Formats: sequence, structure tokens, C-alpha cells
Amino acid sequence: MKLLPTVTLCALVALPLSACSLTKSNKVDAGAAGGAITVTSSAKACTLSRTTTGSGTVAFKIKNAGDDVTEFYLYAADGKKIVGEVENIGPGLTRDLVVTAAPGTYVTACKPGMKGEGIRGKLTVTDSGKVSSASDADRANLARATDSYASYAKDQAQDLLTRTTAFLAAYQAGDDAKARSLYAAARQPWERIEPVAESFGDLDPKMDLREADLEQGQRWTGWHLIEKDLWPPAGKAYTPLTRAERATYAADLLANTKDLHTRVQTASYTATQLSNGAKELMDEVATGKITGEEEIWSHTDLYDFAANVEGAKQAFELLEPVLESRNEELEKQIDERFDALANVLDQHRKGAGFVSYDTVTPAQRKQLSDAVNALSEPLSKMTGVIAG
Repeated sequence: MKLLPTVTLCALVALPLSACSLTKSNKVDAGAAGGAITVTSSAKACTLSRTTTGSGTVAFKIKNAGDDVTEFYLYAADGKKIVGEVENIGPGLTRDLVVTAAPGTYVTACKPGMKGEGIRGKLTVTDSGKVSSASDADRANLARATDSYASYAKDQAQDLLTRTTAFLAAYQAGDDAKARSLYAAARQPWERIEPVAESFGDLDPKMDLREADLEQGQRWTGWHLIEKDLWPPAGKAYTPLTRAERATYAADLLANTKDLHTRVQTASYTATQLSNGAKELMDEVATGKITGEEEIWSHTDLYDFAANVEGAKQAFELLEPVLESRNEELEKQIDERFDALANVLDQHRKGAGFVSYDTVTPAQRKQLSDAVNALSEPLSKMTGVIAG
């Protein structure tokens, strides 16, 4: 991503900190006061080249020096709210992250093996006195985009609450056929704003954790526990949840959904959160939906897939006027590749929904994957243009 000489446009629409993930490591030093902070992640350490930096653009270069896949997170002072993250860093690889940071204290964490709370440390951001040099037109266009996205997120959170309430009512009543028919559609609002939901770090594992990702001793709750109960694994021993257990898990999911709804009402966003969120949604498709691991029992992955794409396109379209004025060629390329992906996805529609993902052949999955990758490549450049 390209950065402004003084401070990125993340600061224009005013969250104190916003995550700006990078895919091009040769851009990471640009504009960052003092250069990039090098992070070395190993099995037992998360070493930062410095733990104090100036406000404005803060860049990280994260190298995995261990043997397991790792992640790097930057949290707010509470150690819970995710303000920047880089996932799936393979052994020997280096990935980049850029944020725009206000003065304050933040928590850093490397997660070797992608589990647990990680190896944590503290980052202090001092006041550098930097001032944005963006034009009035940029401010106005980006403010409109972020305000519109805030309204979109609120609408999706309300839709999620409404659909989840109906789904859980059927589930608790023992009407499994109705609950199964409502499950996929109820999850789609969540998938459209998944980066927003994931930014509330304490809610995501409570609501959307897969069984395969459970750590020893961790309590499993949320959508996928209920999914398994509605679609018990064939040929394997499974004890259905009792009526009382259903009530407990349904109440838990509903309470967390209401909590998410409440938090979204007062959340604000920056332009780079929108552009990076779009890329994050496509990464979600590539790492979970294409493989069929997300909805391993219901095989409703294509509903999630479509919702992730819809959420990414919403963010893109809100930023499109700015992107078009700065890099019309990139804007057209992204637009065309969204259309191409939609055409491939449409081949798997059935009525108002989609076919079961276990009926999608390996060749068809590769076609979907190729379309996702073709979109992700130019989409990863959008933040650099918006911020540059």
C-alpha cells in the first residue's frame, strides 16, 4: 500500500486507529515515522525492533522465524479490540501491516500455531504532531463513504438480529426442518460485515468458532455448534443436544448477537478500514469457504461465500468514486473481476439459494478459487491508492 508523505487518509474520518494491511512489502516503509517496526515471531518470542513510535503512520514487517504458521495482532489498550492483524504467515515468510495510530498504549501479540492469546507485549505511541495534508474533496468523498458504510453495517446488524431470532426460535422449538431452512440465510448478514464483527475480538470466537479450531479446555458455543446439532455427522457417534442444552446455547448466541448489534450502533469507520475489510472478506473466502471447512456439516458454504463477496463489493462501491479519480484502470479491473466472480458463483445457484457445497466438484472449486484470486490481486492494491 502507498502512504501519504505525512499521514494516511485513515486519519481523515477519524477513528483513533485503523488497520491497513499490506500485500506489497516494498511499500511498508513509505511514510512511516522511523521506518517499519520489525517483528520477529518464533515459538517462544515476539520481538519488536522498538516498542515506542510516533503517532500517524505506523508500519510493521512481521517475519515468521518459527516452524509453525503464525499471526500478528495489534490490539487497543484493553487487549481485546483488534485494530490490526496479519494472519497465516508461514514459516520463513514476511508479511506487512500498516496502521494509523493516535497517541496511546497498544498491545501487540504474535500467535505461533495461530492459537491462544499469543505472546503479548506493549507498544507506546507518542504524539508526533502530524497533520493531514488531504484535500477538501478527499475529505468529503471519504466521509460520505464511511458514513454510508456505518449505515450499511447497522442495517446488516439489525438483519442479523432479526434472522437469528427467528432461526433460534425454530431450533429451540425442535422444528429442525424449519431451523435448517433458516440457517444459511440467517448467517449471511454476519458474513457481509465479518471484519466489523471480528474487530470485536471477544465476540467472534463466541459466535463463529469452528470445532476444528477449538483449543484444549475451550468452551465451544455459537453458530457451528448448533450447525452440527442440526446436521449430525453421518456415520459417526453423535449425541444430540437435549432440549435444555439447546435453550442454553440458543440463548448464548442470541445474547452475543444483541451485543454485536449494540456495539455496531456507535462504531465508526475509516476509508482504509473499508478497503482492507473488502480484501479481508476475500481472504475469508479463500481460506474457509473454498475449502468447505466453514460449514462442514451443513455444506452451506456458498451462502457464506456470496455474502462475503457482497460485503466486499459494498465497500468497494462506496470507495469507487475516489478510486476512479485516482486510478481509473484499477477501478475498472476490480469492477470487471467482481462481475466475473459473480458469473462463476451464479452457476451454482438453485432457486433463491445455492446448491449444497459437497456437490461442487474439485474442478468447479478450482474455477471459483481462480476467480477469487483474480479479484483479490487488484483488490489488495485499493488501500494504497485510497491512502496515497
